[in-house]
Amino acid sequence: MKELGLALLIIGLISLALPFINPNIKSVFLTWIDNWGTSLAWVIRGGITLLGLALWLGFKNRD
Repeated sequence: MKELGLALLIIGLISLALPFINPNIKSVFLTWIDNWGTSLAWVIRGGITLLGLALWLGFKNRD
């Protein structure tokens, strides 16, 4: 679960940063999220990031 959390955290951070770094980048993942609307797209990106952070922190000390 720690690895899944880390993967979601990284994917979430990348999806949050890409629109600010280069607004012209249109990947399949970002286009799919943007189809739901701008506000909901940011909620989904933030939710993915927070879920990844919670999983990573929750299972960080477990083997």
